[in-house]
Amino acid sequence: MTVQRIHQLVESASRRGIDCVAVMPGANMVYLTGLSFHLMERPTVAFFSTRGRPAFVLPSFEATKLAHGPVKIDWQTFAWTDEEGPQGAFVAAGKALELSGKMLAVEELVMRVRELRLIESSAPSVQFADAGPLLASLRMRKDAVEIAQMRQAVAITEAALATTLEEIRVGMTERDVANTLLSEMLRRGAENLAFEPIVLSGPNSALPHGGPTDRTIQPGDLLLFDFGVKAGGYASDITRTFAVGSVDEELHRIYDVVKRANEAGRKAARPGVQIQEVDRAARKVIADAGYGAYFTHRTGHGLGLEEHEPPFACEGDMTILEPGMTFTIEPGVYLPGKGGVRIEDDVVITAEGCESLTTFDRELKTIGG
Repeated sequence: MTVQRIHQLVESASRRGIDCVAVMPGANMVYLTGLSFHLMERPTVAFFSTRGRPAFVLPSFEATKLAHGPVKIDWQTFAWTDEEGPQGAFVAAGKALELSGKMLAVEELVMRVRELRLIESSAPSVQFADAGPLLASLRMRKDAVEIAQMRQAVAITEAALATTLEEIRVGMTERDVANTLLSEMLRRGAENLAFEPIVLSGPNSALPHGGPTDRTIQPGDLLLFDFGVKAGGYASDITRTFAVGSVDEELHRIYDVVKRANEAGRKAARPGVQIQEVDRAARKVIADAGYGAYFTHRTGHGLGLEEHEPPFACEGDMTILEPGMTFTIEPGVYLPGKGGVRIEDDVVITAEGCESLTTFDRELKTIGG
């Protein structure tokens, strides 16, 4: 599969007038090669030329990975030692790939200054383009294997959440709950975390990306969970909000608004529409209810090897939805000093419409013993 992906990358790059694509350690490298490297102080870059064999510049002690990777790729290998430093390897790779004066696409959100400077000094007059759109066009449409991995990640998150809810008691801290959740995720087979779990209570739940604190959970609080795991390299990302005992009328009201906005977003997601229409559908429900000023982020983001990747459910993203595209739908309302509600689902576009991979109950559930 990775060999096919490389062919698709090279063909797409050639059509766009790009001579070579440089990829750093991270999700795109895993997607294209099946190889995982640490992004560390030692420069490591894979080059995919439209005119010949791909090349890899990497520390010499890592070179054996290329021979034992999951897919056999005919690499040109340019290894360097700590004593030599990376400059000579980059010069040799630049000459072999004939990069001087050519158009090289790089990952603008990942490529570091160090690697960029090594490439510039090794290939005079090289020109740069953003590889982001090129790589995103390949990765946005997931195949059956990728979607199966995401289903597994979702199953782990939902099972961990269900068990954690049974353990919550008034007087526990946000950190206590986060630690219980973390233990359950790992116990149920999480490969690793998609991101650090968010557990927020009471007024803290109005912070969209806050982190768990030592605040104790109290009756009348909303309790918000936002977390995910990885299975087979693919992420889940779910948010649910709960009532600790009885909560006041306005918190009930914003919960209902957000639940209806989430449903509107899922109904709007179908093949052939622009993903910004998902944002518009969810946002309209919240605005019509008078809480538009308190919905402060986009409705969703792509999900896969990374917890945030294209496409994005926001105004201005005109990506046409196609079967196999996976992303989140996560509207929210946040009342400063009082509390916030977010309901997030992971969805996949199908030939008929939209399937929610997450199925955890969206009704307001009362917890806390």
